Amino acid sequence: MGTIKKAIGFLLCSLILSSCEQEKRPNIIFIMADDLGWQDVGFMGSKWFETPNLDQLAAESLVFNNAYMYPTCSPSRAALLTGKQSFRTGIYNVPVLERGDNQHNIFSRWTVGLEHKMYAEPLKKAGYQSIHLGKWHVVGPNPKEEADFPFEKPLKQPANGSLDWLADHLTIDIQKYYPLGKGFHENVGGTWWGDPARGYTQGYKSESGGYRAPFKNPFIGDKEDDEWLTDRLTDEAINFIKRNKKKHFFVNLHYYAPHRPTVPRDQDLFQKYMGKASDPKTGQGENNREEIAGYATMIAAIDENVKRIFDYLDKEGLRENTIVIFTSDNGYNGLQSGTNNLRGAKGTIYEGGLRVPAFVNWKNHIEPRVSETPICGMDYFPTFLELAQIKDYDGKLDGESIVPLLNNTSFNERALFWHVASTYKNPPCSIIRKDEWKLIQFLNDGKAELYNLDKDLKESHNLAENNPEIVSQLLDELMTWRKNNSVPLPPASTLEF
Repeated sequence: MGTIKKAIGFLLCSLILSSCEQEKRPNIIFIMADDLGWQDVGFMGSKWFETPNLDQLAAESLVFNNAYMYPTCSPSRAALLTGKQSFRTGIYNVPVLERGDNQHNIFSRWTVGLEHKMYAEPLKKAGYQSIHLGKWHVVGPNPKEEADFPFEKPLKQPANGSLDWLADHLTIDIQKYYPLGKGFHENVGGTWWGDPARGYTQGYKSESGGYRAPFKNPFIGDKEDDEWLTDRLTDEAINFIKRNKKKHFFVNLHYYAPHRPTVPRDQDLFQKYMGKASDPKTGQGENNREEIAGYATMIAAIDENVKRIFDYLDKEGLRENTIVIFTSDNGYNGLQSGTNNLRGAKGTIYEGGLRVPAFVNWKNHIEPRVSETPICGMDYFPTFLELAQIKDYDGKLDGESIVPLLNNTSFNERALFWHVASTYKNPPCSIIRKDEWKLIQFLNDGKAELYNLDKDLKESHNLAENNPEIVSQLLDELMTWRKNNSVPLPPASTLEF
């Protein structure tokens, strides 16, 4: 009898401990801006853009000085949501941006296949209530046409203002590729669109641009008090938290802003930036003043809305059990912004296209500091799993959990890899970033570029010719990675693997 009582007691203690551990799991809010450049925020060095709220939050956070994504949104979002290198999903660029022929390129899919799980699925299984808000962009306008892969030509998209695709996208078959089919409980605004202007026949030339109400997004119902898209998405995020604050929640808030079209949020603020002296260090404000001034007001709206979320968390006593990540999907659009400190912009394989602002905030859990350790978008999926205490996920993941970095404990730094097999602003290439070195190998002719990012962040000096040993070592590691992962090369490539 005593043995039975001890067994029951042990079982009860185990259940109580397990319950306590479950209670310690944090809520997770992942906020991602669209085309927000590495130095388009104050906490990364801008003196021209004003982001006082983000700067204050960054001062209370772990800031990553070497945070990376892919150079365009489609591969970044595919890699982020699946935790996999984008070549595994066949997405290398935004399809409508691709150029060239099918011998020197592998043209991209729009749609992430159903075989690839996304992070909302294991989180849902673990009891998290989740919502996706804003840009999705990992389903194509016509997924059925993507069956015959690889493609002879880049995929196209419907004309601005067209809703001919909508009836199909409301069916169960296509909704499988949408947030609701990929583990999220709710979806506000997520569809195949890459920018919010697509609901307007005039697209970028429309006065609204999809940022001013009516938004004309069929996955955002109109409300009488609608004014600005970033405000509305934040309203919906806060409303979701309010409805689920007694549960574990996951908020996937992917703002459309500040992606083009550039639409000034506020005329007074716009005029302020029109008259503001440029910053000689970054060069911001020196060129294309009207565009960058409008862009600055869109960033200001993000800054204000992120503060609204934190204010609500504070008001409800949720800050200490909610971890918040803020980042961007790729570098700045060169038509909207700029920096003298990085080479290239969105779409390029240089730091201006790949490097993004990022911080992680978790009140009383993370020591505020700046980390120089390179991280990438694929690292967030395994990070979410560890935070949610999910130990039975058996899917393929290419990233590493950054929880050790959050805890300021040992983290094994590793090489980072990119594979971009189609042409947009640069020819197809693979990239390895290891320690201070970054090597780019172009896939069609095998030529390489080498940069020391510690000494030459702007990648002004190609050191390949003078450092044959380093080139050889990095090429060997890059080619071994491609071989071991069966990474596909364009048909005309001169490389073995």
